[in-house]
Amino acid sequence: MTGAASTSIDELLQTADQLLSDPGVEASEAGRHRGASLALRTALEIAVDRTLDAVMPRLAGVTTRAKMLCLRCYTTGSIARRSNAVWSHLCLGCHYHQYEIGPTRDQVRAWRAEVGELVGELPR
Repeated sequence: MTGAASTSIDELLQTADQLLSDPGVEASEAGRHRGASLALRTALEIAVDRTLDAVMPRLAGVTTRAKMLCLRCYTTGSIARRSNAVWSHLCLGCHYHQYEIGPTRDQVRAWRAEVGELVGELPR
């Protein structure tokens, strides 16, 4: 599972990079930002799942919000807090609301950097 999860995480991070850097992608700028946010959120969720599956395999049906609460018991407090914070931002960033402006390119780039670091820091 770890090999497949790592490949998926890497592919999702590359997808986010492509959406942020390739203006040739046939989507609006806002759509590319939301798509990158979704790819980053999914990559982080896979990394958190991988970490928790190693110590508590019964969490498969639990919500990601609950998993974020569990994460602090199996990683450092800093990693758990950072994971929860960026995950919350990504959740807001990938959902469309007519009355809100979507995430900016700079915001998504900052989230990309944070997710990249967290994926490397989360225990496998």
